[in-house]
Parts: sequence; C-alpha cells; structure tokens
Amino acid sequence: MVNINDIKRIYFLGIGGIGMSALARYFNSRGVAVSGYDRTETVLTKQLVKEGIQVHYEDNIELIDKDANLVVYTPAIPKDHRELNYLLDNKYTVVKRSDVLGMITNSSFNICVAGTHGKTTTSTMVAHILRDSGYGCNAFLGGIAANYNSNFWSHEKNVCVVEADEYDRSFLKLSPDTAIITAMDPDHLDIYGTAENVEQAFIDFSARVKTGGLLLSKYGLKRGNELKAANHLYYHLDDEKADVHAADIQIGNGNYRFNVVARDWQVKEVVLNMGGMHNIENMVAAVAVAKSLAIEDQKIKAAVSSFKGVKRRFEFIVKKDEQVFIDDYAHHPDELRALITGAKKMFSGMKCTVIFQPHLFSRTRDFADGFAESLDLADELILLPIYPARELPIEAVTSEMILGKMKKDNKRILDKAALTGWIKNNQTELLITAGAGDIDTLVEPIKQILESNSGK
Repeated sequence: MVNINDIKRIYFLGIGGIGMSALARYFNSRGVAVSGYDRTETVLTKQLVKEGIQVHYEDNIELIDKDANLVVYTPAIPKDHRELNYLLDNKYTVVKRSDVLGMITNSSFNICVAGTHGKTTTSTMVAHILRDSGYGCNAFLGGIAANYNSNFWSHEKNVCVVEADEYDRSFLKLSPDTAIITAMDPDHLDIYGTAENVEQAFIDFSARVKTGGLLLSKYGLKRGNELKAANHLYYHLDDEKADVHAADIQIGNGNYRFNVVARDWQVKEVVLNMGGMHNIENMVAAVAVAKSLAIEDQKIKAAVSSFKGVKRRFEFIVKKDEQVFIDDYAHHPDELRALITGAKKMFSGMKCTVIFQPHLFSRTRDFADGFAESLDLADELILLPIYPARELPIEAVTSEMILGKMKKDNKRILDKAALTGWIKNNQTELLITAGAGDIDTLVEPIKQILESNSGK
C-alpha cells in the first residue's frame, strides 16, 4: 500500500459520491493533485471543480491522470468500466474508499458513527459540536452539513469524526476510540444476504473499539447485548432505563427543547432547531460524546442551538404557516416511518403528502411490505418509478409492488414530468419528498412551483 504522506497525485472513480468527495477534499486540502471521473455532473461535482479539482463525465481512458500514485474507486462503478479496467490491467494501485479512510485514520483519535440509519445526521451533529465549541476535529461525513455547506473539513487537532458505512463492510477497516451504533436493521441484503449477517457485522464493528474506548449504542437494539466493548453505554430518546436519554421534551414550531439526562450528569434546556423526534435521539448520542470529551455544557448547548442540520435530512425547503415542504434522504421503511410520524407530529393538522422514489430493485423487493406500511402513514402518496442506481431491473419488481400492498386509497404512481404537472394543479400543505436516488433534482423545481402557486 502507498504511504499516504507520499501521495502527490490521486485519481477517483466516482468522485461525485458523498463519501468519495469528502476524501477528494481531504487530499485537495493537503496540496495533492486531485482529479476524477463521475457519470453525471451534479451540484457537488460543480463545487469540487470550483475548489480546483478536475472532474470529467466520460468513460474515456485518455482523460485518466496516468501519473496518479493512487486510484480510489467506489463499488458502484460497473465491472465493465473502461477506465477501471485500464487502471487494473496496467497495475496501478487501485483501492476502495474504505481502504483510504482506514489509512487516514490509522494514527488519529477517531469518533466513528455507524448505523443502518441515523449515522449521517449523528456524525454531523458530533462534528459540529466539536467544531463550534472550539474542541476541533477533522470531519468525513456522508452528507452536506448545512452550517458549512460541506461534507469535509480539516483541523490541526489529530481527531477525526467519521461516518462509518456498513455498505460492503467498509466500517470494519476503521479503528474507533469512540463508536456510536444508531441502528442494526436489515439493509444492503444484496451484500449481506440475511439480517443476521448485517447484525453480525455491527457486532464485529463494535469489537474494533480500542482498549479503553467508548461504545454508545441505541438502547433496545436486537442483539445489542452482544456488542463488544468494555465501556458500553446505551442511549435512547426517552427510555429512562438507558444510560443517557432526553427528558421534559417540549415541541415548538419547528424546534424542540429538552434535557439530556445521564446517570451522573445532565445538560438542561437544550434547544434543537431541527424537526423529527428521531433527531432528538441522535442529538442525545452526540451530546453524550461531547460530555465524554469534557466539553463544557454551555458550549454544547450553544452548538446544538446553532446546528442547522444536514442537507436532505428533514431539511426544510419551504417553511410557512400555510405551507411546509421537507426533503429527506429516507430510503428504508424505518427511516420513512420516523420521517412521516415526526413531520405529522410537528405540523399536526396539516394534510401530509409524501412523494417517494424507491431506491434499488433489490431493496424494493426485500422491503415492499415495510414500505407499504410506512407510506400508509401519509395522508396522500405519490410514488415515482424505482431508481436503479447500480442494479439491473428485476422481473416484476416495480413501484406497483409497493402500491398494491398499501391500504390507502389516495395513492398514485407518476413519472417526473407528470409529477411537476400534478404539483402545479394541486394544493399541498405539508409536502415531503423522500428517497436516495435523483429525486433531489426535483426539489428546486417543486419549490419554484410552490412559490409561484402561493403568489397567485
């Protein structure tokens, strides 16, 4: 393996991915010549170009940086990709993102946040508290922190906050000093095969916590008692049997006020200006990490209050008395359930319309019943066709599979073109867009239509 300090030129295949772009920014900040390929131009790739990183969108061997010391690729790159095969055939050092993240964090104090959902928001909360309080950290995040409009930042302090991704078992290459496990629900069954294998991977991850380190896991996880760490604390939204929980929760208009209570300490009058009861729970874990680092209560509270959230995590696009529009990355039944129930509780009395784009044929097939049950919580549902990402179609697996299992009558399937027409001709009160595909490209057009409609 190349010594990370010897790298002068680095090339990324799939540079526009959220985790890949964080690494690209890391090397760019160190003066390394960074370039890469991605399939399509996005807001994120445009930002990388502005930061001095070369990006192209054509699978063309002539556009590769042939002087690169290291090539990093994402498993989403197809096996027949011409650039990937050229680099492999010509004996370049080609590694996965997880290998590089493991190299970077090999000699740092690492706070690693894992979980089949909740990890992006929780890791961003932790990183923000450390940055805002002056404690300092390097951050490698799986989402764009709204406070800084970035998924990466650097600091001279040898502390890293890392989103620990379970996909492809990537997180088993990390060495946490402090670890958080938010959830161990079945997901990525195309990789793991069974729910038991998913759970075992998280148990294996917990065993990687360094001697003397801290493990925080959500109270009540299936097989949570099998997680391995000498210093293991449990957190929960409001269950007093957990080691850390929230108490005296008060719901305001788009914010929450609560106390974070542990066995031997509490932080009172915490204000979170972000929707979703599940985000209170995420913040409980983040505050517990901050307390373990001896950050002062007032600095913690100030950081929580100033936290603006994560792009596409219960993100308010429009927030008016008569109209609310929320966009979220939710792509698993449990995430959708938390999103819809949280939004309806915060904006009770408003009709809730959900637009959902299923992500992956395999996930739709594996969790069709769960999707139907969660989406039935909406007052009105619009399904988009499945976003395939890295997969080829699976026979009989379509959005109709979910629709047919739902009990609700007020439901339909629309393509993107028909959807914008529907938005123009229908009044909505509480509107939610959700999914991990390219539904985010519709957010700005929908916002413009809503603003145009409200001006009539």
